[in-house]
Amino acid sequence: MKRVVFNQKGGVGKSSITVNLAAISASKGLKTLVIDLDTQCNASQYLLGMDVYNTSPSVPNIGDFFNQSLSFRLKQKSPLEFVHTTQFDSLFVIPSSPELGELQYQLERKHKIYNFRTLLKGLSRHFDVIYIDTPPAFNFYTLSALIAADRVLIPFDCDAFAKDSIFTLHENILETKADHKDDLEIEGIIINQFQSRAKIPAQLVEELKDSSLPVLEPYISSSVIMRESHSKALPLIHLAPNHKLTKEFINLHDTLKNN
Repeated sequence: MKRVVFNQKGGVGKSSITVNLAAISASKGLKTLVIDLDTQCNASQYLLGMDVYNTSPSVPNIGDFFNQSLSFRLKQKSPLEFVHTTQFDSLFVIPSSPELGELQYQLERKHKIYNFRTLLKGLSRHFDVIYIDTPPAFNFYTLSALIAADRVLIPFDCDAFAKDSIFTLHENILETKADHKDDLEIEGIIINQFQSRAKIPAQLVEELKDSSLPVLEPYISSSVIMRESHSKALPLIHLAPNHKLTKEFINLHDTLKNN
């Protein structure tokens, strides 16, 4: 199962959702891989820790994969050579790199849009579940991820401006499905940072439902423990397994199909 987490708007919790769903998957015994395609490297730092990520050798990472795809003269690394272990059983990561921004133009110019799909095809033989964190833009990397994935999760942070962008994002995904990947499935919209006592978030969610968009339940609440989870580089299932937010993520994970 190859699942991409994508929204063109920043700050909606893509990395938090990616890492926590992946960590729950791994805690259930599924061999799980996170691939970080965002130049901000948030998912990489979340899983490896800021200090470890900044001081350990940065290669091989996803930037190296795309870089080697630009030249056949380089000795080609196998897909597993880009994979790093984490401190958590059954959870692995291919870290991102700021180099992705510099590589994008060259990759587009040489029409390398299907290379990431080839990478995932090789990795799928070794992992039960693959989660892909994407940049907040519909660019070369998100398109590569959508072409390579089986399903798409769309985070939504209960913001009025974000609601309007959801429809454009939905159209972009459907266009990608039509042009490149006819079996790509929009698995659903994840309601993130939900405040149950506030009127506007509930209203926005109802508007999404009224538009026949696939809204997933349960909704993910807003909680300060997520910041603690980031700072300690501990996904919620390991930091606070009995916390309300953790249980919401577990219930959400269990609604998803992993086959």
